[in-house]
Amino acid sequence: MATVTLEKLVKRYGALEVVHGIDLEVADREFIALVGPSGCGKSTTLRMIAGLEPISGGNLKIGGRIVNDLPPRARNLAMVFQSYALYPHMTVRENMGFSLKIAGMKPEEIGPRVEEAARTLDLTALLDRRPSQLSGGQRQRVAMGRAIVRDPEVFLFDEPLSNLDAKLRTQMRTEIKKLHAKVQSTVIYVTHDQVEAMTLADRIVIMRDGYIEQVGSPEEVFQRPNSKFVAGFIGSPPMNLKDAEIDGGRIVFANGESLPLPKQFADHVSAGRKVTFGLRPDDLYPTGHGIHSGHETDVHVQDLKVSITEPLGNETLVFSEFGGHEWVGRMLNPRPLKMGEMLGFCFDLSQAHLFDRDSGKTLRG
Repeated sequence: MATVTLEKLVKRYGALEVVHGIDLEVADREFIALVGPSGCGKSTTLRMIAGLEPISGGNLKIGGRIVNDLPPRARNLAMVFQSYALYPHMTVRENMGFSLKIAGMKPEEIGPRVEEAARTLDLTALLDRRPSQLSGGQRQRVAMGRAIVRDPEVFLFDEPLSNLDAKLRTQMRTEIKKLHAKVQSTVIYVTHDQVEAMTLADRIVIMRDGYIEQVGSPEEVFQRPNSKFVAGFIGSPPMNLKDAEIDGGRIVFANGESLPLPKQFADHVSAGRKVTFGLRPDDLYPTGHGIHSGHETDVHVQDLKVSITEPLGNETLVFSEFGGHEWVGRMLNPRPLKMGEMLGFCFDLSQAHLFDRDSGKTLRG
């Protein structure tokens, strides 16, 4: 296996620069997820690593060796694409072994590799079927098996689950996690789905407009976002983000309603500062229907009118109005609610975030 190092990596298409000198170190056997909205540069970055796109500037190292000018086949990588790209006239066995055959490996060497990969992915019973006889999840496992047989130093995944339905995506996330535990490979995984990134990756790289916004563990990017963009991108439903101004030790919203300034910001956020206040739905809940993370004195209770609800079984998302904005909270152990009903809502200010309104950067000390 190998480390992957991006040093000031740049990609240009003519005069248009789409990846702007990014730096990233992927450790041996680490699982990294690149996430971000469409057009952020994550797939382009992956294709540069794979050798499918030429590098416009900077260096790419695999195992400490600069590979900028090496063709894909010389980089000892394997890539799993969004489309399965299986040969329809070949069996599963033939599809999985085809790249080894092209490389000139003998049949007696190919067979054991295919059998071992098939056992790893629970494909042994399907080896003599053709792709048309397989489900979407089985086809994706074959695509992964085709990568495994090559015994690469690094696995690259480009949105491999986006063609599957919700249930299959959940199942395949589990399969990929098991696969990584078995083969202990270095993995770089591109997705637009933050749930995939949060559940699979050791670290998440959040990209925006060709730049890296933040790199951290799933817990770090969720609990300590460096910017308003990261705070709004990670988490489902997204964090409540509302513009306000600091005045008299309070966070004052556009219509004059306010909340106490959280004590974690009291020493370094001055009056008159224009901010964006952030609070996750988990930390805004009807009284008695949530869990606060700080001291009871950090919880501010405010009576709000229920505007709409989204029942989800063991929880309900509750929408309400405050400060001239719509807020969403999460109600655990829910009871039936009526539109227009008044409820006491707990704002757990120990979990609040403040961002500079202009730069979007965190004001966390």
